[in-house]
Amino acid sequence: MPEASESGRDTGPAGRALRTRRAWRFWAWLAAAALIVLLDQVVKAYFDTHLHYGERLHILPFFDFTLLHNTGAAFSFLAEGQGWQRWLFTAIAIGAAALIINLLRRDSGQLLFCSSLTAILGGAVGNVVDRIQHGHVVDFLLFYWRNWYFPAFNIADVAITCGAILLILDELLRIGRERRRRL
Repeated sequence: MPEASESGRDTGPAGRALRTRRAWRFWAWLAAAALIVLLDQVVKAYFDTHLHYGERLHILPFFDFTLLHNTGAAFSFLAEGQGWQRWLFTAIAIGAAALIINLLRRDSGQLLFCSSLTAILGGAVGNVVDRIQHGHVVDFLLFYWRNWYFPAFNIADVAITCGAILLILDELLRIGRERRRRL
């Protein structure tokens, strides 16, 4: 019979092994998020030191590297504010990061769900580092077609977007499993 503590948790070898496995998974997800932050920051530093503000390096007929600063949120939302938005978006991202860390700790065994959260966490922290360090986010990827330009973005933004897509996919798959279970 497994050992149980007063709280009802399994304290025997099987319970300890399960908690150890969950802890390793949790730390692996955090390490993956840290790698996203590191990649994001290294690439931003490269463009920040190799391009002048507003300069464009033509790569393809529809894509340039550039150096732009975004004081707003995605797609430069609220970029025209008086500086208050820097702290608002920083606080929102820190709150989201805390929630995500809690979810990763709780659900570390759910591959798709945790992959999505890890990407969002890495991207959010990457942009928070910019906001705190520079007062703006460094953007360097610019897609366009003739006179139409998509707002410039960065690796952190790509991670957040991919994470959001994976999160939606995870939810759709979960709903599908529930529907099949009810039949």
